[in-house]
Amino acid sequence: MNIKKNDKVKILAGKDRGKTGKVLQVLPAEEKVSVEGLNLLIKHLRPRRQGEKGQRIEFPAFINLSNVALLCPKCGKTTRVAHKFIAQPEGRKAKKYRACKKCQEVID
Repeated sequence: MNIKKNDKVKILAGKDRGKTGKVLQVLPAEEKVSVEGLNLLIKHLRPRRQGEKGQRIEFPAFINLSNVALLCPKCGKTTRVAHKFIAQPEGRKAKKYRACKKCQEVID
């Protein structure tokens, strides 16, 4: 998966198109992400006891991964994700990192 929790992303489609936010949650099996403060849905709750008021709760709904683009922290542009293998010292196995396709900087 190319997008992880706490990444900054830009929404490409839907009612919040063009807005940016931080990823709160990722569902890799369903390929969906939840972005802080965007794609908000309202849930109405009934009062549970007499005399209590009902409530409207806003919460961020999940967005399909294809409708979101990663923002590179270095160049600030939306980008696709490349993968780089960087050699580790002392003969350890090379570690895989995410990289920006535009500026070639490592994201992780």
